[in-house]
Amino acid sequence: MEIAENGFIFSDNKALLDVAAIHDYLANQSYWAEGIPLETVQRSVDNSLCFGIYRDGKQIGFARWITDKATFGYLADVYVLEAYRGQGLSKKLLSLMLFHPELQGLRRYMLATQDAHGLYAQFGFKPIPNPDRLMGIAVPDIYKKKA
Repeated sequence: MEIAENGFIFSDNKALLDVAAIHDYLANQSYWAEGIPLETVQRSVDNSLCFGIYRDGKQIGFARWITDKATFGYLADVYVLEAYRGQGLSKKLLSLMLFHPELQGLRRYMLATQDAHGLYAQFGFKPIPNPDRLMGIAVPDIYKKKA
């Protein structure tokens, strides 16, 4: 699936992904994956439904679904480079991702965010009902080097 609009390309073609650029952003600019190893990023790309945003052959945005493509999808690693923000690119990317043919009819779509609640609310995301039913294991600072 690929859409060209206003000089940008939005695509789910993994062959277009610049894993080194994705790694650079996640490891050095994100709050959620600081220090993530390149090998971990590559493995996450290999095992997810990924989407990129491109301008003049350069990757300027990324997001991925961790999904079984039948019942559940978890939205992860969403970013647009700062120089390209404020142009509606995140909204266009999310529209493409939510209406992707392989993700229709899922029982649950989830994500976690520190600061983009307003963006995701526009697409129907809201606080989880009965959060006391959810459990998890979190390993903070997993990618940070041990002293």
